[in-house]
Amino acid sequence: MGPLERNNIMSKPVKYNEPLVTHIYTADPSAHVFNGKIYIYPSHDLDRNHTSNDNGDQYDMEDYHVLSMEDTESVCTDHGEALHVKDVSWASKQMWAPDAAYKNDTYYLFFPARDHDDIFRIGAATSSSPSGPFIPEPSYIPGSFSIDPAVFIDDDNRAYMYFGGLWGGQLEKWRTGEYVADGQGPARDEPALGPRVAELSEDMLTFQESPEEILILDEHGSPLTAGDEERRYFEGPWMHKFNGKYYLSYSTGTTHKIVYAMSESPKGPFIFKGTILTPVIGWTTHHSIVQFRDKWYLFYHDSSLSGGADNKRCVKFTELEYNEDGTIRPISPNRA
Repeated sequence: MGPLERNNIMSKPVKYNEPLVTHIYTADPSAHVFNGKIYIYPSHDLDRNHTSNDNGDQYDMEDYHVLSMEDTESVCTDHGEALHVKDVSWASKQMWAPDAAYKNDTYYLFFPARDHDDIFRIGAATSSSPSGPFIPEPSYIPGSFSIDPAVFIDDDNRAYMYFGGLWGGQLEKWRTGEYVADGQGPARDEPALGPRVAELSEDMLTFQESPEEILILDEHGSPLTAGDEERRYFEGPWMHKFNGKYYLSYSTGTTHKIVYAMSESPKGPFIFKGTILTPVIGWTTHHSIVQFRDKWYLFYHDSSLSGGADNKRCVKFTELEYNEDGTIRPISPNRA
């Protein structure tokens, strides 16, 4: 894979469950519809060889690229580098899964990175264009921590950031409200850690309130436990709304699934409902859900382009469908 030029366009139209681009490795896709087009904000896996570990040191991403499609049957355009870690004064490395939002006539890119004390924080950058380039704020969002920011703007124009990831994402280290370097997660029979949520201020650059933990319950109203690895939260939160209901979807990590829970409120509590995406090729799984015209789509990644390398992934998409009761039909990543 050679040097990338801006406005690199794939020669063939995209297809379900095939890589959107193949000239670079991409992961963690956050998809949005801006100006009638689909824009995808992935992380950018570099073509380097690393030994994988539970701290995620193999994911050494340095920059972000923005992808776009005119529709779900068009070619995919890579708009080139939109932000690099060298331009973010507070960040030292590991530009992991980002997200984007539009408000105040401005496009916002939200991203996690390790600061110079090796602690993950969440930063913001702005642009007048959905494809960037993005100009970073001088410091990270005050009070932010961990990884995987996902921003949801509700029908009333209030904006919420969801975030948090276990293991390398450091969420266990924040259980006291302060960073504890050797902090541990709950016992397997204790309530699992949930993602965090905070309403954003009107300028989208600060938290309006202290982040709070989201409670995810089973069908009987009991909190999911840390040992319930088929259902408990691990990383990669995403929020969307369908028929007035709020859907929190996320990765289970160790069991390699995308699952979801539903609520009447953007802050929960959420009731676990089931699986959206069964395991893909590779260890990680990360997604987004977006409506485009009259259909819904799941964007996700796997490691098929690299033959299974954990840190060399590719972004794909497929249609997402609902049952009459609002539950989501499970998706196999191998479906044509």
